[in-house]
Amino acid sequence: MRPILVTEPEFTKATQIFQSSGVTCSPSAPSEADLCAAIQQHNARHAIVGIHTYRSSLYEALQPGSVLARFGVGHDGIDKTRATRAGILCTNTPGVLNESVAEHTISLLLAAARHTTRVAAAMSNRLWAPVGGRELRGKTLAIIGCGPIGSAVARIATAAFDMRVLGVIQHTAPPEPGYFTKLTNDPVQALSQADFVSLHIPATPANAHFMNQQRLALLPPGAWLINTARGAVVDESAVYDALVQGTLAGAALDVFETEPYVPVDPDKDLRTLPNTVLTPHIGSNTADANARMAQQALHNIILAEAGAFEQMNLLNPEVLKTLPRHGNV
Repeated sequence: MRPILVTEPEFTKATQIFQSSGVTCSPSAPSEADLCAAIQQHNARHAIVGIHTYRSSLYEALQPGSVLARFGVGHDGIDKTRATRAGILCTNTPGVLNESVAEHTISLLLAAARHTTRVAAAMSNRLWAPVGGRELRGKTLAIIGCGPIGSAVARIATAAFDMRVLGVIQHTAPPEPGYFTKLTNDPVQALSQADFVSLHIPATPANAHFMNQQRLALLPPGAWLINTARGAVVDESAVYDALVQGTLAGAALDVFETEPYVPVDPDKDLRTLPNTVLTPHIGSNTADANARMAQQALHNIILAEAGAFEQMNLLNPEVLKTLPRHGNV
């Protein structure tokens, strides 16, 4: 098999898996221009990419039948329409990072309840500045998006902390049973009762700035917003205003509209506020999940080489109409 290119930092996250895969995997800088140049230099057939956005030349650099494999679940950075026109198979790695993201969500929930980062920062500055927190037991957690990750968060919140969990269903896929106190299709009903809100929805056009000024205004006094989904589903300017005005008690965010984080407005930098917990998109970044993502991304490529397209985690199945049905692509 011809070389497979893997963008950084994805290659470093799972170097052992990539180097022991039995195929040649080479690291590449993640920008579209650099990745295209590396494809030409290495005569690469397939590419495994991270969260960067690819909108133009990559779909000309890869040949028809190539795999553009997302190292992760979210795929808003890949232009599936353009890929399909170019005959490129797009895949992701669903299911392998659910627990890692769910656990990080819970860690942010705990940090929010006990103001962990704030008091830890004070201790680092040699200040003794205790802040009163809240128990999670009996509190209401609104989970927006009840897919596998949202359901995993509900399971932990229910089993470990005896929280009241309200689930807002966006799609028809049923959530895991038994972990939600109540399920609804109405976000207003859940948001208006929430002590904490956790977002687990994809970055689709319909979800752009899902948490906007109007929905933030629905939250009760003292509520916290947690986002480990995608930065695009939150209006960061509106969140900043709500935090400053005190209508939102705090925000614990792992994802941002621009990554690495750049404020949407220079005068509204979330890093300057004491009531935020900010982490640099590390929800799925565990050794366990990284290994599974690498293995599944490589497996999708191996399936493509074998012509076993129906077994792949295809994001654009319509591309199959343009490809051979048997043998190597």
